[in-house]
Amino acid sequence: MFAVSSIAVAQAKTVWVDDQLYLPVRSGAGSQFRIIENAVPSGTPLEVIEASDSGYTLVRTPKGTEGWVSSQYLSETPIAADRLRTANRQLEETRAELAQVKEQLSNVVTERNALESSEASLSDRSQELQEELQRIKSIAADSINLERRNRELREENQKIRNDLEVLTAENERLEASKEYDFMLLGAGLVLGGVLLALIIPMLKPTRKTDNWA
Repeated sequence: MFAVSSIAVAQAKTVWVDDQLYLPVRSGAGSQFRIIENAVPSGTPLEVIEASDSGYTLVRTPKGTEGWVSSQYLSETPIAADRLRTANRQLEETRAELAQVKEQLSNVVTERNALESSEASLSDRSQELQEELQRIKSIAADSINLERRNRELREENQKIRNDLEVLTAENERLEASKEYDFMLLGAGLVLGGVLLALIIPMLKPTRKTDNWA
C-alpha cells in the first residue's frame, strides 16, 4: 500500500488505484467532502500533487481533475492485472522478436547453403577449367610436335628431291654417254665392215691361167 507522507510532495510522482476498486475523487481530504469525479477504476494512474497525514492524497486524474482520494487504496506499483497485461505484452513482443530472429537465422542458413552450393559449383567449374587448360596444353604440345615433324618431313622431302635431281642428272649423263658409246660402236662397226670389205678381196688367192690348155 501507498505510505502517505505528512509533508507536501516536492516532486510529482505517479501512483495507481489498487486492485478491484472504483475510487471516488473528493473535493477535500475526508469522506464528508463531495465527490467531484466518481468511480475511478482500479489500475488508473494518478499524479500525486500533495500528501497529508489525514489519510488522503491530493491527486490529478487522467481527465485532469484535481481532488482528494483515500491513501489506503493507492499503490506505488501497477496492479497485478496491469502487470500481467504488461508481462503478456512483453512476452508477445519477445515471441515476435524470437520469430523474427528465427526467420533471420533461417535466411542466414539458406544463404549459407546457397553459398556452399555456389562454392561447390565454382570448385567443379574450376576443376573443369583446369582439365580444359590441360587438354589445351596437350593439344598445343601436340601441335608443336606436329609442326616440328612436318618441318622434318619437309626437309627430308627436299633432300629426297635434291637427291632425285642429282640422280636424274646422272642418269641423263649416263644415257647420253651410252648413246655416245653406241654411236662410237656403230661407227666402229661400219668402219670395220668397210675395212673387211677392202681386205677380204685382197686375201683371196688369185687363179693362175692354165697355159697348157
